Amino acid sequence: MDLHSTYPGIEDLKRRARRRLPHFVWEYLDSGTGAEVARRRNRAALDRIGFMPSILHGPLDFDLSTRFLGQGYPLPFGIAPIGMSGLVWPDAEGILARTAAEAGIPYTLSTVASQNPEDMAPHIGPDAWFQLYPPKDPDIRTDILNRVKDAGFSTLVLTVDVPVASRRERQTRSGLTHPPKLTPRLLTQIAQRPAWALGMARNGVPRMRTLDKYIDNNLQLPPTAHIGYLLRTSPGMDYVEWLRDHWDGPFIIKGVMRPEDAERLESVGIDALWVSNHGGRQFDGAPASIDALPAMRAATDLPLIFDSGVEGGLDVLRALSRGADFVMLGRGFLYGLGALGIGGPAHVIDILRQDLQANMGQIGAADLGHLPPSIDTFDAAAQRVY
Repeated sequence: MDLHSTYPGIEDLKRRARRRLPHFVWEYLDSGTGAEVARRRNRAALDRIGFMPSILHGPLDFDLSTRFLGQGYPLPFGIAPIGMSGLVWPDAEGILARTAAEAGIPYTLSTVASQNPEDMAPHIGPDAWFQLYPPKDPDIRTDILNRVKDAGFSTLVLTVDVPVASRRERQTRSGLTHPPKLTPRLLTQIAQRPAWALGMARNGVPRMRTLDKYIDNNLQLPPTAHIGYLLRTSPGMDYVEWLRDHWDGPFIIKGVMRPEDAERLESVGIDALWVSNHGGRQFDGAPASIDALPAMRAATDLPLIFDSGVEGGLDVLRALSRGADFVMLGRGFLYGLGALGIGGPAHVIDILRQDLQANMGQIGAADLGHLPPSIDTFDAAAQRVY
């Protein structure tokens, strides 16, 4: 089957994933927090950014490669950390890691993934990243860093925009708890999705395996706060400095939106900043990530990563044009998994690659180093309907 004729865009994968996943899993994957205004704000802000079309530039030989933190990549995007991605599809982390390694792009394992760093060691490529939610206990911190390094992860990403659990009301309404409890309500939803159910029956109920050795499974938590919150602290600059002293590879701070934070992070030896509002999943009052990006670019010479709301190659170009050096996606790859299973993430990469080339052809850019300036364009009649 020609996947591009049936699923030409990430939106097509999203629709199919919704039909294949139990309702509570879909709500976990697709939801934001609050009234989900931040999610819509991300999309609307990206849609306002355009480029003037270019004509008469002749045939173009496209080069999508880029360099980031001294590493060459064939594509300007990678796979963002996704907590409990094993809930969406069996062996999600393994599939994503292998797909990324084959494509030569970075894959980021979350602290709260359903597989641990040791599980992933056979699957990761030479440039795998690990995303850390900040444990309070320094012994746990040290142990996790040692485990990550021994497993072959080269880059550490500290997420700083989750000081407390977000509410994520859609998840609560769906009946999802952490860890998932197979209530009659959830079992009914599962029975309606046999492909997902069979896969999970073979693999077992997913859990946060990295944290297994540190937690007491009898502790009770609010429904949207997973067990990792019991280990976390809300970090300050001393925490960042501690990690910088104890990690000898590239070190990235994820969830930076304010330009005034860039200078002090740069001063302690951070290697890159990740501009993100957590995809609208954490704080509904946050500005769109793309709107924060130009001021961040003006405030620092550090490399910048961008995420939040990316749904295609044009969005990647929009972010690069506004100051990003690299782009990460999370939900899009899980839509691919939910829609197509093991082959879904590779198809997402193909969609993004083809979309990048199609749009670069329209603006006369043969490579990413010669993108024309983006423009602000807003047509109320063309706004998306949500």
